[in-house]
Amino acid sequence: MTEIDKPIKRSSARQLLGREYYILKRKFDWYFGKKNWACTKSSFLLENSVFKHKSLILRPLKDVDMYLQENKRKNLELAIKHIDGTIIKPGETFSIWKLVGRPTKRKGYLEGLILNQGRIDKDIGGGLCQLGNLLFWIYAHSPLLITERYRHGFDVFPDVNRKVPFGAGATLSYNYIDLQVKNETNNTFQIKLWLDKTHLNGELLSKRLIKTKYKIEERNHLMKQQFWGGYSRHNQIIQIQELNGVKSEKILVENHAIMMYNPFLGEIK
Repeated sequence: MTEIDKPIKRSSARQLLGREYYILKRKFDWYFGKKNWACTKSSFLLENSVFKHKSLILRPLKDVDMYLQENKRKNLELAIKHIDGTIIKPGETFSIWKLVGRPTKRKGYLEGLILNQGRIDKDIGGGLCQLGNLLFWIYAHSPLLITERYRHGFDVFPDVNRKVPFGAGATLSYNYIDLQVKNETNNTFQIKLWLDKTHLNGELLSKRLIKTKYKIEERNHLMKQQFWGGYSRHNQIIQIQELNGVKSEKILVENHAIMMYNPFLGEIK
């Protein structure tokens, strides 16, 4: 499917009411649903490294004030304290928002960058999508099953110094736009997160050694002009598994996004 309807702009009141409705609906699922949530934390690290990744925190972006990037560092610092060291036992589901909770000014969160109906905006707790992107990329290189993941419906920035394929991430918005993974193996996992001077770092650890090797590929990438005049971007993110020389693969996600820039212009510097 490469046809995308022209986006509908909704009023601020409708956005607010709709958001609060879905927040309450998700909280009901947290407390009355049937999922076993990963909530145990340990300062003792499991001994086997499954996959490690890092992403640059202060990334200059066109028309974005750098103070929002500085605030993002603080927001990430607060959020990862609730996740670092979390154990994911067999049968448990990991949820970013179930662990982090609602990012509020009272808790110390600052204004950060968000996307609002395809426009750059700011809000308390903004910038945490970088955490979703990092964790998605880590979990994509593991046997954990990604059961819930969302992506922005808009592609806002061109591919300048992109390290991973377009769409290989997960957007976040408290609490119903979440990243969740389920441990359907008989192994136990642990997520480690930390900040250094320049990067957000993450590593997935396991109790027993993982012999399967995981690789991610982008396929069927396409940019297309829509009937209403705008451009859209599409691709698939494929997970390739290899064990004892035998390969298998599956589609992790498909991405369909409206582009907020002309894809046929030269590179923006």
